Amino acid sequence: MPSASHIYRLGIKELWSLARDPIMLLLIAYSFTASIYIAATALPETLHHVPIAVVDEDASPLSRCIVQAFYRPRFNPPQLVSLAEADAGLDSGDYTFVLDIPPDFQRRVLKGSVSPIQLNIDATRMTQAFSGGGYIQQIVLDEVDGFVRRYRDIAPPPVDLTLRARFNPNLEQMWFGALTELINNVTMLGIILTGAALLREREHGTIEHLLVMPITPSEIMLSKIWSMSAVVLLAAAVGLLWVVKGILHIPIGGSAVLFMFGALLHLFAATSLGIFMATVARSMPQFGMLAVLILLPLQLLSGSFTPRESLPAFLQYLMLAAPTTHFVALGQAILFRGAGLSQVWPHLSALIGIGMVFFAIALLRFRKSLSETA
Repeated sequence: MPSASHIYRLGIKELWSLARDPIMLLLIAYSFTASIYIAATALPETLHHVPIAVVDEDASPLSRCIVQAFYRPRFNPPQLVSLAEADAGLDSGDYTFVLDIPPDFQRRVLKGSVSPIQLNIDATRMTQAFSGGGYIQQIVLDEVDGFVRRYRDIAPPPVDLTLRARFNPNLEQMWFGALTELINNVTMLGIILTGAALLREREHGTIEHLLVMPITPSEIMLSKIWSMSAVVLLAAAVGLLWVVKGILHIPIGGSAVLFMFGALLHLFAATSLGIFMATVARSMPQFGMLAVLILLPLQLLSGSFTPRESLPAFLQYLMLAAPTTHFVALGQAILFRGAGLSQVWPHLSALIGIGMVFFAIALLRFRKSLSETA
């Protein structure tokens, strides 16, 4: 049976070794502070202070209503320009959108005839061009509809769709970006820290010293798992309470303690995976390339960026074997929707089972690598 004293003292050794590695400390600090802040405030698809210009050839009350409908934080105050200035501004990248309101626009609208409005888009800013075009179209239609209702009666539509956004009433993408980055960084650091700790032993030659001591491979693995998991949990708590809740003022829907418990179970599987990867790789550069091949599918296919339901059916079933799928699901349920233990216990149970399987596979591989070293 593994000795608790051995596991504890070896874990303390790992913490001291990590404390003498400034690059890893910088990575931890960045991942749970600046990385979360950047992901929350610099989402590429978010409309934030987008430059827009308007060519108002109508100069009517309706065109002025349309111009005044664009305001911060999604758009900068519209710049009134001429046609020549609009083309030059698009060419130089000064404007992302240029709205051209034609002459006699208000008269045609009130008359009931079709009066097209031209919207010029700088498509090199692809994500903003795609989402911004829809926003501008809806803004113009709403302003025209409200203006026309004041001048002539229009029968109300037979169906009125009432939208109610739950959990994120203002549809703030900053909330999604910050919490998703936090969840993904727990996985990334859990894998990288344990793998780097094992490779550090091999590169420094201290793995041979451990082999001549009365220490079992399971004790070595467990010491690395608990010490690196403790570091990641502490950093995640700082990122959640200080950066997400304190600096960004993003509300946390559920229990932070329950989320940390789920993160602990997830780290058991992630750190075991990191040790397995370190036994396959022979150096830190190899481990880094292997980490890219593992982390990208785990993050992209686990539901953190797009719903799992949008994936092909076989990928949905395949990703159930990945711990990130269940951690992302329980993390979003707790932090976004305020779910409790009664809602997330299936994911917690799955993390326990996956973690035990990953630990057993990593232990077998670790024992084999130790025998090869000896």
